[in-house]
Amino acid sequence: MTESSASREENGGPCHGAANGLKEGRNGFVKNHHHPQKKVHHSSCNGGLYSRPFIESFEETPMLVAVLTYMGYGILTIFGYLRDFLRARKIEKCNIAREREEQKDFVPLYQDFENFYTRNLYMRIRDNWNRPICSVPADKVDLVERVSYDYNWTFCYTGRVVKDVINMGSYNYLGFSENKGSCADAVAEVTQKYGAGVGSTRQEMGNLDRHEELEKLVARFLGVESAMAFGMGFATNSMNIPALAGKGCLILSDELNHASLVLGARLSGSTIRVFKHNNMQSLEKLLRDAIVHGQPRTHRPWKKILILVEGIYSMEGSIIRLPEVIALKKKYKAYLFLDEAHSIGALGRSGRGVVDYFGLDPTDVDIMMGTFTKSFGAAGGYIGGTKELIDYLRSHSHSAVYATSMSPSVVEQIITSMKCIMGEDGTTIGTERIQQLAENTVYFRRRLREMGFIIYGNNDSPVVPLMVYMPAKIGAFGREMLKRNIGVVVVGFPATPIIESRARFCVSAAHTKEMLDQALSAISEVGDLLQLKYSRHRILPTLDRPFDETTYEECED
Repeated sequence: MTESSASREENGGPCHGAANGLKEGRNGFVKNHHHPQKKVHHSSCNGGLYSRPFIESFEETPMLVAVLTYMGYGILTIFGYLRDFLRARKIEKCNIAREREEQKDFVPLYQDFENFYTRNLYMRIRDNWNRPICSVPADKVDLVERVSYDYNWTFCYTGRVVKDVINMGSYNYLGFSENKGSCADAVAEVTQKYGAGVGSTRQEMGNLDRHEELEKLVARFLGVESAMAFGMGFATNSMNIPALAGKGCLILSDELNHASLVLGARLSGSTIRVFKHNNMQSLEKLLRDAIVHGQPRTHRPWKKILILVEGIYSMEGSIIRLPEVIALKKKYKAYLFLDEAHSIGALGRSGRGVVDYFGLDPTDVDIMMGTFTKSFGAAGGYIGGTKELIDYLRSHSHSAVYATSMSPSVVEQIITSMKCIMGEDGTTIGTERIQQLAENTVYFRRRLREMGFIIYGNNDSPVVPLMVYMPAKIGAFGREMLKRNIGVVVVGFPATPIIESRARFCVSAAHTKEMLDQALSAISEVGDLLQLKYSRHRILPTLDRPFDETTYEECED
């Protein structure tokens, strides 16, 4: 297991950048050195950048598991081609979408490999996704039972409802996805007054007083001058990045950034360069080269350099090394776009995200983006920053100019839940939920490691990826967990690297210890059944171990 040494100072000091015309000076930035042979090391404070231990783990895939995983995909591919041969000879019924004979000379609508993967691999385990829910997606959900008689090409509903399935897959971090309580009551009242929709854009007849109140509240919550709300989280990235960068600009994007950030960067027309995930050496090299060499061919300076990162990466469970990113951003005079879709509400003592988690100044982040779809139990997104930035976006963002305004009921859900988190509702419910989420996260992650599973990500991240690896075990894990009344999300290629398929758990403040124990018991049982306990580094279970001290036992391969 390799754990992050972000808060250790290695080799005696900070890294030094190349001369680039910017004022040089010590900024406390420390390189993250990797030690392939040293499997476990702890982090401590280093020169003021980190005020707390920063521990992340990404245990290396066992060689035997990697070989067997590749073999599994190879066997599936061989059988896929065999089945395609049988379909072409009309021996096996073909259910796939195909080009019409009259269109055979047109540009194909379906890419060959993607269609091959869908019909021969994805279809085998399609029953693990898109399961219909017929209740509020809270700590427990009710699922509509369905069956397939043609190997998952179509589904039939049995009329039966699977009750009280523990929900370990929704992004309901603070438990505000509920149909009772102060949020639900406030939403019902506002719906009675304003109706369900607006039917216009903000610039025309769709700007309500509740929208104005929401944006002022978001700005106060984030600690920035101004903020703007949008009706869709995905569009908050994809439609606003093109307004912030364009031709002659350089975007430096983390290799594991969300599709919305990738799409926004591509739509902007900027030059895009990708740095290794959370790797500050890779980012600094790109920054240094960008300043030294400038634009291709002309070598003119870039109009602006924009760094795109996320607070919590939803597939890896890792947290951005924000103190180091900010140090680099200041050193090389770049701009920083921080996507806090998963971290806002879920990290920090007051739930204000990764900036709060590290105790940093919000003004050090140029563009603060986040969504209301996770911790707030609503929909939409926001961008926060200087008043000049927000005023510019109001007139230049496609999402602001052309999109319909947010529904009043959604706005009220956000306002009520945010005031609850801030303690402005006169209760301590928000603070208690933030603390409960932190405790649930630490407990859930520790227990999984004690059982011997390979778990990715940061110790404080409520997104918990459990490595499954082999393609056959993706579907088997999801089905076996559902048999035990646990709803989970399983993820495979192309959403992850081909040998890093996983189950992704999302911990919630709404989960009680009894629920987590029930889920952990089922996970352990299924893990034994499918032989998923791959870790060679077992945590020795003890009852009185402090959070920042961990004892490991090296297991034989």
